[in-house]
Amino acid sequence: MANISSYGACPSVKNILLLDSEGKRVAVKYYSDDWPTNAAKLAFEKSIFTKTQKTNARTEAEIAMFENNIVIYKFIQDLHFFVTSGDDENELILATVLQGFSDAVALLLRNNVDKREALENLDLILLCLDEIVDGGMILETDASVIEGKVAAHSSDAGAPLSEQTLTQALATAREHLTRSLLK
Repeated sequence: MANISSYGACPSVKNILLLDSEGKRVAVKYYSDDWPTNAAKLAFEKSIFTKTQKTNARTEAEIAMFENNIVIYKFIQDLHFFVTSGDDENELILATVLQGFSDAVALLLRNNVDKREALENLDLILLCLDEIVDGGMILETDASVIEGKVAAHSSDAGAPLSEQTLTQALATAREHLTRSLLK
């Protein structure tokens, strides 16, 4: 079967990186074999960080060409968000992926976007990456939808109702009602 993305019908992403202010990994996902070894991935991350660290990408996303790739990036506090794709992809779509990722992380971390919070909630960030892109194919870019799906994955049905969101509480109540009716 032919690869759909090779025909340009479906935009694809090569990697999504979340690095700290020193260029060290916080959370990364690679969807391409362009960097076959861990050493190659680390070298790419170091070089992309070095190239972009002097720019002012705090207010809005910036675009750069790097090693025949389009890199869209944005900085929030001490975290650097990157989305990389081939040079034939649409920059606006990649910018939407980046915006969805950074906004979803902000929602999940309750607008306290920094390295410490990100590391404490690394499981949520990795789930967030899984909800945005699968195998290089873009699945979702709406931050609130991504945050909702991640929250649903990580919700604890055994938590007291007072500690659950309204949606989680309704789901728990529905589950209890269904069980009581089936008895």
